[in-house]
Amino acid sequence: MALFRKLLFPFSFLYGLIIYLRNVLYDVGILKSHSFDIPVISVGNIAVGGTGKTPHVEYLVRLLKDQYKIAVLSRGYKRTTSDYFLAENISDASEIGDEPCQIKQKFPDIQVAVCEDRVEGVKNLLKAFPDLDVVLLDDAYQHRQIRPNLSILLIDYNSLFKNRMLLPAGDLREPFTAKKRADILIVTKTPEIISDKEKENILKKLKPRKDQKVFYTYIEYGLLTNCFENTDHIPTLDENLSIMLFCGVANPQPL
Repeated sequence: MALFRKLLFPFSFLYGLIIYLRNVLYDVGILKSHSFDIPVISVGNIAVGGTGKTPHVEYLVRLLKDQYKIAVLSRGYKRTTSDYFLAENISDASEIGDEPCQIKQKFPDIQVAVCEDRVEGVKNLLKAFPDLDVVLLDDAYQHRQIRPNLSILLIDYNSLFKNRMLLPAGDLREPFTAKKRADILIVTKTPEIISDKEKENILKKLKPRKDQKVFYTYIEYGLLTNCFENTDHIPTLDENLSIMLFCGVANPQPL
């Protein structure tokens, strides 16, 4: 695998050059970013999957939904539909993608939509729901067609100090320096207790701007749920219980 990655390095160099030029064109205003009259919050990362975007979007939903009318807009990865699609309570993962489906099932009273073109997606949401207060963009850090009012970048604690390369040789969508665009940096999947010394090392690695806020989050598991029987009985975790762990996330290491 290491040799194969080395063979892909020239393609990573070419990819990095394209990404660099694209960002420069946005930075100098040749490529235009759109803004909207209501707050737009972007949650994303610079790596391919595995940083906890969906749990953090759900956290923001819980934080905002009782005071504001909110909508979540995602791409809808591997869905069978195309263009703009507004989720209903009966929508399944094939129509809107698994993560938007999960969000809609957990929060049926908010609006959830999918669209490859985030600008068109927000426009359609505002046309259908002109009283919206906030739009949350899921996995939108690279979607520079929209200028978010608040940009949140997630960085996986377990990968922070590794030497990582750009796609396709590595898993980075953008160079690590792209973190400069974020308003908030969140180091995800940290240990529950993280020492001041370790935080100091993380800050040395991140080198945040003075106006960038840095936060740390860790995984806290909820109660067990019986997926196979319609019962309230929940087994107790002990050494006598046999467990099969099925993981459908990009980076299962913290589990």
